[in-house]
Amino acid sequence: MATNREHKRVVVMGGGTGTFPVISGLKHLSLDLRCVIAVSDDGGSTGRIRDEFGFQPVGDLRQALAALAEETTKVEIREMLLYRFQQGSGLKGHNLGNLILTAMQDMYGDTTKALEVLARILKVKGHVIPVTADNVHLRIHYQDGGEDIGEHILDLDAVKPRPISHISLTPSAKLNPPAKDALVNADAIIIGPGDYYASLLATLTPDGITAAFAQTKAKKVFIMNLMTRFTQTHGMSAADHVRGIEAAIGQKLDVIVMNNQPISDTILSAYAAQKEYPVVNDLAGDKRVIFAPLLSDEAYQKVANDTAHRSLLRHDKSKVVTVLQKVLWQSS
Repeated sequence: MATNREHKRVVVMGGGTGTFPVISGLKHLSLDLRCVIAVSDDGGSTGRIRDEFGFQPVGDLRQALAALAEETTKVEIREMLLYRFQQGSGLKGHNLGNLILTAMQDMYGDTTKALEVLARILKVKGHVIPVTADNVHLRIHYQDGGEDIGEHILDLDAVKPRPISHISLTPSAKLNPPAKDALVNADAIIIGPGDYYASLLATLTPDGITAAFAQTKAKKVFIMNLMTRFTQTHGMSAADHVRGIEAAIGQKLDVIVMNNQPISDTILSAYAAQKEYPVVNDLAGDKRVIFAPLLSDEAYQKVANDTAHRSLLRHDKSKVVTVLQKVLWQSS
């Protein structure tokens, strides 16, 4: 493990917009930063490309690349990776970054290699690694014994939530060797925030995850989600989230980061209309918990032709990294 400030090895695990502010903030520090990202998405632009080309989905990987490139000097790169076409019968709704990554997959025949090459071309700071090299879908197992296949199922409107027992990947998948190497040799592993099943547990499900966590001496950090999702985590408390993450990694978490900044009534009302609410804090007395104001000052504005479910409320990268700096360089 690293012993000085300049050579901390940090892994961020998750996917989508949840980990975006974490990656965006950490990349400004003196770190060896590696992002291990879920690859079971099948909705929106990513799903359309996946259906047509048969490659691993690239949406969450592209988000991570964009986060690494988000600097004043590289704003054009970030905007290019996030740009979504607003017109054109074939292109409308597609994300330009997704198309570029798909082209690189076609050129190199390997997602991990495509990401390595594109990262060098874009000169981003850090590495983006698919959690598995296998082409997988999310299998949702319900408490009533039923099953569904497809991450997009989690976003479908429902009159009442269908309680989820657990998720798996189909076909079963192995941990990507570069992801394993990153985890085993990390000084800190940061999980979340993000969709509990689609991003977090999807990243913690491949065969080999628990073995990698058993080998690592890394400090294990979990950033708690701000809100519940009606179709995923309705009624789940903070302790429920922690128990699920710890069961997936086979280890106790060392640090749990949780927001204590008040949420505006306007935002709360918008979420309540979707039957979504702040994650209830039932971790009183747990000395691992760090409370801090973590909210972004601006509500997320969804762009036209983006069909995916998006959260209005986001973590603020500067506030998050202020907490993580203390976590990373305090004595273990």
